[in-house]
Amino acid sequence: MLCWLALLFLVMVALLLSAGGIWVYKTAPQDGQSPPWYPSPKGGIYEDWADAFKKAAELVTQMTLVEKVNITTGTGWAMNMCVGNTGPVARLGFPSLCLQDGPLGVRFTDHITAFPAGITVGATWNKELMYERGKAMGLEARLKGVNVLLGPSIGPIGRLPAGGRNWEGFGVDPVLQGMAAAETIRGIQEEGVMATAKHYVGNEQEHFRQAFEWGTPNAISSNIGDRALHEIYAWPFADSVRAGVASVMCSYNQVNNSYACGNSKLLNGILKDELGFQGFVQSDWLAQRSGVASALSGLDMTMPGDGLKWANGDSLWGPELTKAVLNGSVPLDRMNDMVTRVVAAWYQLGQDDRSRWPLPPPEGDGGPNFSSWTDEETGLIHPGSDDTITGVVNKFKDVQGTGDNAHKKIARQTAAEGIVLLKNNNDTLPLYRNGSRPGDTSKRESKVRIGVFGEDARANLDGPNACEDRGCNEGTLGSGWGSGAVEFPYLVAPLDAMRDAFDEEVFYLTDYPENDIPKTKVPELLDDQDICFVFANSIAGEGYLAADGVKGDRNDLYLQKGGDDLIKTVADGCGGGNGTTIVVIHAVGPVIMEKWIEHPNIKAVLLANLPGQESGNALVDVLFGDQNPSGHLPYTIAKREEDYGPSSSILYYPNDIVPQQNFSEGLYVDYRHFDKFDIEPRFEFGYGLSYSTFHLSSLMVQRKAPRSLLPEPRPNDTAASPPTFDSALPEPSSALFPESFRKLDKYIYPYIGSVDDARPHGKYPYPAGYDEAAPLSPAGGAPGGNPDLYTVHVKISATVTNKKLVPGQAVVQCYVKFPQDYVDEETGEKIDFPVRVLRGFDKFDISNISDGSHRRLVEFELTRRDLSYWDARRQNWVMPDKGEFEIELGFSSRDIRLSGAI
Repeated sequence: MLCWLALLFLVMVALLLSAGGIWVYKTAPQDGQSPPWYPSPKGGIYEDWADAFKKAAELVTQMTLVEKVNITTGTGWAMNMCVGNTGPVARLGFPSLCLQDGPLGVRFTDHITAFPAGITVGATWNKELMYERGKAMGLEARLKGVNVLLGPSIGPIGRLPAGGRNWEGFGVDPVLQGMAAAETIRGIQEEGVMATAKHYVGNEQEHFRQAFEWGTPNAISSNIGDRALHEIYAWPFADSVRAGVASVMCSYNQVNNSYACGNSKLLNGILKDELGFQGFVQSDWLAQRSGVASALSGLDMTMPGDGLKWANGDSLWGPELTKAVLNGSVPLDRMNDMVTRVVAAWYQLGQDDRSRWPLPPPEGDGGPNFSSWTDEETGLIHPGSDDTITGVVNKFKDVQGTGDNAHKKIARQTAAEGIVLLKNNNDTLPLYRNGSRPGDTSKRESKVRIGVFGEDARANLDGPNACEDRGCNEGTLGSGWGSGAVEFPYLVAPLDAMRDAFDEEVFYLTDYPENDIPKTKVPELLDDQDICFVFANSIAGEGYLAADGVKGDRNDLYLQKGGDDLIKTVADGCGGGNGTTIVVIHAVGPVIMEKWIEHPNIKAVLLANLPGQESGNALVDVLFGDQNPSGHLPYTIAKREEDYGPSSSILYYPNDIVPQQNFSEGLYVDYRHFDKFDIEPRFEFGYGLSYSTFHLSSLMVQRKAPRSLLPEPRPNDTAASPPTFDSALPEPSSALFPESFRKLDKYIYPYIGSVDDARPHGKYPYPAGYDEAAPLSPAGGAPGGNPDLYTVHVKISATVTNKKLVPGQAVVQCYVKFPQDYVDEETGEKIDFPVRVLRGFDKFDISNISDGSHRRLVEFELTRRDLSYWDARRQNWVMPDKGEFEIELGFSSRDIRLSGAI
């Protein structure tokens, strides 16, 4: 039936297109329901960026118009070595910028580290590891010649648990996402590489994310209320801007029926004004859907340069932007700000330092030392064009680090700390290498028999990189698929690591690493086992690939490839029904476990998320207690899919020519929804077990600043002034192709073919609201927003004690409950608040227990922003000035150990 519905829709679209369907396309909302916000704010007004903008202005002043356009427009898909490349200004020493994926390492190259995915990093709840992983990724990117690393990913935030790219981000909570993003950005940018916060904003599912990708002429519209936009989706971007992120990538989808990369309210109003973003906004690849309008709306760079179709060389900018500036439709002032933001980011990250960033050939040996398009040493210089010139394109530079500085150590530690122990009946784990528990004096007559089952335990028989962009589910799952994935230098499968770890003198290990165990083989394989490990998984990825019936978003929240049945078969048969079963899950997000989670023979369950190249080693570290499990869930695991709420499902079939997705749940995503409707989860947000036992005590809550309804007024004076430039338009003839210029097919140049192209053709139809300057947001005034939003209002302290005296790490979470029954006195409106919201977390290592040091001081600081809600009427953050805030400390969203009021 569903297939017929899909077919019917496609037929309907075809009829519309054939009978005036272009009318449908052209009359789709251009401005949509998103309000206009013009003009685009200029960069260079805040102290932290002032020096970079001063240097940038001095360079940009010397540039011609075509050179400015060259910096803001990509050269086209596969025209240079990276997935995204801008044109250089060689005569002034400004290079072509290399933009390369992605959020878990450097894509399309060799001798790099395949780090654990973002969802695994979020599960560590370890800020130090978040930073160290980011720093290692930044170093590898710099050594590969990458100027702009396309990560971290903080959108999608995961409002739809089956969303295909949720795994690239850090979890479903804005505070967890924001803190993880900020630490990652600091790490990346400390190495001089520009980080990219993406995808801004509302790209919560893969189905219909791009126009025509799924047969519809328009991308999906994510219809988000203003309060939810601020408190959920834009929150981590504020943290990213405050951390100094150089670039923000706008997303494919529409927001409130206006394309995100041409949405003036999102880019000009919220990002550049309210959040004070000083870097440049780049489009996702082909997410730009207009030329002049996107420039006016705040887009600064288009990627990869091609316009509405892949690799056709027909750009919406390039020569079209040159014409638009010359004919006056794009103000020269806006053009100058666009290019200055890009150049300022280059200076801000110190990429003008020739000792770290040498110029590319022929002036130096810098630039990217790899090709995204071939693994051979020699290849085409411009593989997407008709150019046949070749050269050395891959230098095979090893950037993984060595010895104590080997990045595999960070990868292994992150993967281990990202493992969440969900169940551990009777202290089944850890295992002991001698086969016996401490104090057990009984002697075994035979070896401990270990059985390992499930395809997810073994390696892909064709190698970890056999499938394009990891787009298959074959063997153990190390990452999701798509542009966020990388080439594995190696992938340690769990089975291989277990074979090495289990002493053959003590253990007898057998394996059947497949998912379908024939009934006739069950007694033979399972009856004699003492312990059975069973591995299963669930994969998803970016929407341009499909595997095993999954295209982008998951079809449901169950284990794939018969994983649930496999687990039940093993649990029923292990040891003739009396053995111990341990389940290990690798997954891109939450999976429903109700078919087997309460099985009496399943004693332990580990959720290993997406561990990257060190998968098996990290797992073995936890199994034997070398690493005490300290991972906590970055999302909720429900008992039923519908428990996530009526608006939590993927829109699998279009509901309009412009598919509409209403974020009707507002603030109630994940644990907030479960709390509001008192739904019992299987495992709540923030949950995770340990081999230690932790205790919280001695809570102290102190007010550090007086309460007031609104923050201090936005600062009137900024620390610096935006650069100024000559306002005279250049002669159109200066933008013509140089004489005897050899053009490459599909390569995007900034030049125009005729001076006639630069003449105005009537009055340009500027968008509604363009002629009326929007008021500045009272919530703005500095990177991240009004500085007073970050004034500390509450200080919290407590003590965490390790009661079991097994070295371990405690994750302490701080939640806030807003005043109940709070009413806005101006409107009489009762303000709705979630039951509780995460506002802080930290991980405390309590390992030095031999000398009695088995406790640590816990401290949190809550800012005005943490204690405020977004008021859409006031367009400002409001702190309730009546009633009590309740401060909660605990080990999960439902394991609250201490509470106090203020």
